[in-house]
Amino acid sequence: MLNHRGGQKVGSGTYWDVMTGLRVDIDQEGTLPGGNGSKYLKASSGAVLLSGPILGLAYIVFLPIMGIVTALSLLLRKTLGGVFSLGKNIISFGWRPAEAYLGGKNKKKDDRGKSGKSPTEK
Repeated sequence: MLNHRGGQKVGSGTYWDVMTGLRVDIDQEGTLPGGNGSKYLKASSGAVLLSGPILGLAYIVFLPIMGIVTALSLLLRKTLGGVFSLGKNIISFGWRPAEAYLGGKNKKKDDRGKSGKSPTEK
């Protein structure tokens, strides 16, 4: 079995913690450090050294692809975002429920203010 948990009794060998990258060398039969949540893989040092270049090659291959995908998603977000915001402004009818105008309406000026004459004068 290649998968082991922390606190499990195991034989001699090299064990690699999956989450932290911690390497534990056990010369004789013993228990792995950590709680039940720690996961260990039993692998030889040669297998771990060979996995380094393979993971590096995968990184080199997928990095340009991720760059292209990120650039396309940003371009689509900018173009479609402008269209959607324009549509939102057209459809919106100006009601803003978060704003309240509690001052009341402005009082209208009486006829005196408009014509300059008193209401009794004609």
